[in-house]
Amino acid sequence: MTSLCVPFINTEKQDLETALELGGARFDVQCANWPETFPYTPFCSGRVARTEDALVVDFRVSGLDLRAQNTEDNGRQWEDSCVEVFIKDPEKADYYNFEINALGKVLACYGPVREGRTRRPQEQMEQILRFGHLEGGPLDKDGIQTWRVGVVIPFELIGLHPDNLPHSIRANFYKCGDKTAHPHYVSWSPIDTPKPDFHRPDFFGELILK
Repeated sequence: MTSLCVPFINTEKQDLETALELGGARFDVQCANWPETFPYTPFCSGRVARTEDALVVDFRVSGLDLRAQNTEDNGRQWEDSCVEVFIKDPEKADYYNFEINALGKVLACYGPVREGRTRRPQEQMEQILRFGHLEGGPLDKDGIQTWRVGVVIPFELIGLHPDNLPHSIRANFYKCGDKTAHPHYVSWSPIDTPKPDFHRPDFFGELILK
């Protein structure tokens, strides 16, 4: 199983982005699980850490054909140039998906299976902090572009209590772009399915919470 230690960062002495850069754990999203049909693998890496009450995930992306057409939360983010965090609830059958495009707009849902997932209401969406930037603009431009996006996900939105965190949680990180000129489906933890399917908690890796 792919695993990663998620360190604690102190944001009282440093701003969030500096603390994450200095103390976050590095991960790479480079598993091209379906190379015959989707061979393109853009560069995607990032850092992950936790604060007292949230999981922080920061993605850095460089690749072809930036697409950013979903300008509101809870849209069809996966069709854009998109990065994703999927997390399994440690106590229930539910898992949580957070899909973020280059604009920092998030699709956030939960449920036990792919079908019939529940979208987060607006008041919960506002609890998900975002940060990042796009280099070079404009949007929907051909050629190679570089961008960064990060999210701060409160533990309570992934079934965890800040004062009683488990030793580890199951999760996966993804990079996709269903309607980009070069569609791709890349993961941190490998997925062994006949066709692209990110909704597979059985292939999630392990995040060890420090």
